[in-house]
This record gives sequence, structure tokens and C-alpha cells, in this order.
Amino acid sequence: MNFNNTVLSLIIFLPMMGALIIACISNSRAKLIKYVAALFTLIPLILGVIVFIKFDRSAAMAGVMQFDANLSWIPLIKAYYHVGLDGISMPLFLLMDLLGFLVVLISWKIDLRPREYFAWLLLLEASILGVFASLDILLFFIFWEIEVIPMFFLISIWGAGRKEYSALKYVLYTLFGSAMMLAGILCLYFTTGSLSMVDIMHNGIGSYVSVVPTALMFFLLIGGFAVKLPVFPFHTWLPDAHTDAPTAVSVVLAGALLKMGGYGMIRICVSFFPAVARQYAPLFIALAVVNIIYGAAVTLKQTDIKRLIAYSSVSHMGFVLLGIFALTQVSMVGATMQMVSHGLITGLLFATAGLVMHNTHERDIAKLGGLARQIPMITIIFTIAGLGAMGVPGTSGFIAEFMTFLGSFQSNVLFHGSTLFAHVFTVIAILGILMGAGYILWLLQRVFYGPPQDKFNGVHDADKLERVYSAIFIILIFTIGLDPSILTNIIKTGISPIIHLIGG
Repeated sequence: MNFNNTVLSLIIFLPMMGALIIACISNSRAKLIKYVAALFTLIPLILGVIVFIKFDRSAAMAGVMQFDANLSWIPLIKAYYHVGLDGISMPLFLLMDLLGFLVVLISWKIDLRPREYFAWLLLLEASILGVFASLDILLFFIFWEIEVIPMFFLISIWGAGRKEYSALKYVLYTLFGSAMMLAGILCLYFTTGSLSMVDIMHNGIGSYVSVVPTALMFFLLIGGFAVKLPVFPFHTWLPDAHTDAPTAVSVVLAGALLKMGGYGMIRICVSFFPAVARQYAPLFIALAVVNIIYGAAVTLKQTDIKRLIAYSSVSHMGFVLLGIFALTQVSMVGATMQMVSHGLITGLLFATAGLVMHNTHERDIAKLGGLARQIPMITIIFTIAGLGAMGVPGTSGFIAEFMTFLGSFQSNVLFHGSTLFAHVFTVIAILGILMGAGYILWLLQRVFYGPPQDKFNGVHDADKLERVYSAIFIILIFTIGLDPSILTNIIKTGISPIIHLIGG
């Protein structure tokens, strides 16, 4: 097998190999553990960049999965180890490659049981990469489930506050969604006789004699994705998990793990069931607006710095849901852009919030204030991330939200024979941007501005390593914001075949 056929497997399994090697190293050799973790996440990142550069846009436009490997795995049920990338999965796959390396740097000061911590962190990266690359739905589900294990231990051992409660709540919500998804996968398999995501998409579910109503399959599958995104009212695990998770885990959770839900909706629900997606699009557009407005409203009431950012993610994931179910090419490209942009911006917000909490030993917004004079570099970094979250022009947040709303306003989704529904709900959703500006500016003013407090004199500012990984986030946020075609040209190649299925 050549480079193109092996590179994705190498990227997915290198972090697993790193986790196994780290498991054999004594906890007393913490520095060696960190260097091994950095090496086994840096190599996949370099390979991921090579894959991104070599990605053939013309072939992708024709619906060809690239860098694919397809090996028989369980012949009895026609299950294959099948991985590959298209224009939708490529940016998300590279995003996880990047975050996998950066969270190792963010975790550099972890001294509690470093062997276990970094082994779980690398396994988490591998599982999320596997989800984005899988083209066999059983393989997709297995990687989806593997992710639960490291998340549980990372939150319950290295978290803070009610860490055991938050970890268990995350697991229970995820398993509830996974049970629905597994039922949907079984119905799908009994209907099609296939586990190939590519074949089912190309053949169309309508070409098979369904053993259960297709709408039921659709809702079983989307149930699992709705929990992960998350969609109201399945969102309550997210603030708890974010609040009590260690900083690096919050970065992965916000940066890539939530995107598994949006990705699954596009890759499976809309692609496999285009007619059902169009029929129930008004329901999900309405839920998206609830996510946006409710999430923003609750964010305004938060007093914990991490919990505020967590609820802002609920609001921003509403933009993703809106873009997906507006069912236009522009809106779905915008939704995918929003997933990448949110991963970078909110990842940086959580990383910087972690610095504030670690250096000041305080997380209550009411007890902070005036930090701009004491930690000016952290203030600058947090402000830039906040501007991105507000969607200021020049940042990736602006172009992602602009495309999502533009495409949604152009939607021809019908509700009682009228397209006015999508237009009205898009306008309502735009209020979420104004509310977002409110809670970000309020957060910046309360934490960093105003008279400095003597108790924070001598608080350490960002060190060299923290400035390096923050700079990487910032460069990417502005690079995508100033030249979005870097991603939009690729994402469009994956969205176009789906729009053709929908009839757009």
C-alpha cells in the first residue's frame, strides 16, 4: 500500500501507539512522558498538513473519497475497515490533529499521574480522528464509543469541583444518545444490508425496502448526534463537563468533540435521508434558534468564567444546526466553517481562561477585575479570542456566521407551503450575535478592566510556551478570517454532492 492508502491509518493510530508507550513509562519520568506525547501528536499533525496540501479538490467535487483504505474486517456482516476524507471531514480531521498537539502543550504543567493523563489524552485524540475518517458506519460507531472512556477518566480524576458527577453525567448522556444511534444503525443495516457509508449515500435509502419507517431511523440516528452537539434540551451535560474538566480537556471538548455531532448530522442524517431531512427541517431550524437565543441568554447570567464560555458554546452550536437544516450549499458550508472556527476560537478562550484560573487561583468573575495591568499578555490573547467569538470582521468567526446566516436566509425549506418560516427564524437567530457581543464585552470588562486589585499583584503572565500555542490559535483565526477560501473551496467539494441529493 502506498502513502495515500496508509497515511490516515498512521495518523489515527500513532497517538494510540504513543499512549501504549507512555503507559510503560514510570510516573517519576514526567518530562519524558510529555516529550513522547508531544512527539506522537506532532507527527500526526505534520502528516495531516501534508494530507491537506495534497487534497485534490477536483476529485473531491466528483464525490471521490481521498486517502482511503478499505480492508475486509468482519466478512460475515460485510464490515470493513474503511477510512477516507472528503471536503467535509478534511478540515475537521486537520483541526483535531492540531488540537491534539496543542493540548499536550497546554497540559505541560500537569504533574498529577502524568502517565495516565497523557495516555488518556492521546487515546481521546485517536478516537475523535477515527470518527472523522470512518466510512464504515460500524467503525464510526466504535470510534464514537471509545471516546467516552478517556473523557470519563480525564474529567473524574484531573477535573475540579463536582468532577465525578460531571464525568458520570457526560457518560450517561452520551450512552443514551449512543443507544439511540446503535438502534438506528441496526435498522439501517437490516434495511440496506450494508455498513458502507459511501454506498448507502450513493444508492439512497429510498432504493431499499425499509424494515422500519425511514423517519424513525433518521430520528434514532440524529438523537445521538443531538446529544453530542448538543441540541436543546439535551445540552445540560455540557456546562457541567466544561466547568469541571481540566483546561486541555475543555479545549478538546469545545474544539473537536462537539463537532462530532454536527459532522454526524451532515454525513449520515442529511446524506442518507435527504427527503426526511427536508421534511423535518423546520423543526430543527426552530430548535437551532432556541439553542442560539436560550444559550446566549443563560450565558449572560453566568458568574463562573468557564461556565460562561461553556454556555456560549451551546449558543454557537445553534448556528451549526441552523446552517445544516437550512439545506442550502452556502449555509452548510457556513455550518462546517462554524465548526472549525468555533474549535479554534473557543479552544483559545478555554486555554486562556485556564491561564487566568491557574495564575490567579480564582474563577468567580465577581472576584476578578483589573487584571489588564497585571497580566497584559493574557488580556490581549483573551480579548482577541473574544473578538473572534463576537464575529468581528477579519476573524474566522465573522465569515462562518455570515455564510451561515446568508445561506439560511436564502433557504427554500417549506413550512405549510411557505419559505417565510426560515427567513423569520434566521432574523431571530441574528439576535444571538448581539447577545454574544453583550456577554463577551461584559466578561472582558469584569475580568480585565476596572481598578486593579492588590491581591493579584505579582500574578504571573503567560510564559513562552503559553504564548507560542496562543499565537498558533490566533494566526489561524485571522488567516481563515482574511482568506476563507482556504477552507471554503475544500468544504464546498464535500457539500455539493449532498446538496444534489437534497435537490438544491
